[in-house]
Amino acid sequence: MKYLVLLMMVLAGADATAADVIEFADGAKLVGTITSIRKAEKEFDFEPRDDSTSSKPVYRFDEVFRVSYQGKWFVLTPKSKPTSSDSDAGGDSGTVTRSKAEVLALIEAAGKSPPDWFESTPLDYPKTLDLSWPIQPPKGPWQSHKNMGQYIWSVVNENPGRWHSGIKLLHHCVSLHKDDRVLLQRDMNALGDAYFRLLQDYPRAAFWFQQGKATVDKVHGIRLAECYWRLGNRDMALQMLRGRRLNLGAIKLYGDMGEIDRALSLTAAFVKSGNDYQANILAADALRLAGRPDEAIDYYQRVIASKRFRNDEYEKRFKARAQESIDTIRLYDQADVSRVADGTYRDSSTGYNGKLSVAVTVSGGRLEAVKITDHKEKQFYSSLTDTPEQLIARQSVQGIDGTSSATITSQAIVNATAKALAQGTR
Repeated sequence: MKYLVLLMMVLAGADATAADVIEFADGAKLVGTITSIRKAEKEFDFEPRDDSTSSKPVYRFDEVFRVSYQGKWFVLTPKSKPTSSDSDAGGDSGTVTRSKAEVLALIEAAGKSPPDWFESTPLDYPKTLDLSWPIQPPKGPWQSHKNMGQYIWSVVNENPGRWHSGIKLLHHCVSLHKDDRVLLQRDMNALGDAYFRLLQDYPRAAFWFQQGKATVDKVHGIRLAECYWRLGNRDMALQMLRGRRLNLGAIKLYGDMGEIDRALSLTAAFVKSGNDYQANILAADALRLAGRPDEAIDYYQRVIASKRFRNDEYEKRFKARAQESIDTIRLYDQADVSRVADGTYRDSSTGYNGKLSVAVTVSGGRLEAVKITDHKEKQFYSSLTDTPEQLIARQSVQGIDGTSSATITSQAIVNATAKALAQGTR
């Protein structure tokens, strides 16, 4: 994972205007700019900010716990045991435990302070954009240069280089609509959603979801509960989910948290209400993540057997994903990295918008790289980087947590990787 992260930095450009941050294992931090990275030497050059106490120009990978690049944290050398003082904006899936007071304080502090990249990011958007952004979706043809919701969906979300400017635009909308309660609540939840989906900045996402009064019958409320869990307090998440009408996304969150019985009970309720294929595939994913492959296969088969698909395209997409997930589970033994000969292997799987292809490199019984070589995904958010990182970190295709809001793309990457690894089994 270390090398992939640094390669991503190189590809993104070392001349980014946002400040970079180095954090060491003892919690000490330095602010400045990573100017170059030498993969072979396992080191990078760092230019500290003028007021920094550091004069060291070069750091080895193994000297650094993590770095912040363009507002997102990447771990280079994991700590042996996480502590409650860790404040990774990206969260850590419950490995750090914080009290309710600590979580609320973290959220409040993040919400009242701008990200490192905020001031250096221009407020850049088409002058034709209608910033009044009415609640009712516009009728007629798709006009992303005019309609705010469409601009966020197809211009900001699909282009990582616009994520920061898009979030700054949402902040601008919050200020423009401060006197309109309905628009303001929508803007705040949209801002929380952007921090959550695009940057995995869970403290800031939670802050804006709270301001927008997100409720768990909508996806924003489920995401707020997930923020609480990822920030270190599962009781806060479970309390929010308890005894209320829940959005379908709660099945995945329960599964990610290891609450399989709750996930399956909720699945049964959604199946009775007619949402069988959507609920069953989430339950199958939860069981697969929990290491219960036989039960997962049963739920994937229920998806394939469904007669209630929204349309032909949904039927094709969900059935393909379910079948490929079954095929992947049956390849688990063959996809054991320790049994794969050195080399680079290629295969593909079905994503949200079509085939997604990967090139997987194995060396010395270790998974060294997972590269997305071709895809048609648009609303992929961060799964194209997050999922390969998880695969390399775990050295396995099992137990991979599908990226929030991009589960289909995440599973396609995992499935394609398993199929590729199976080619090289010795």
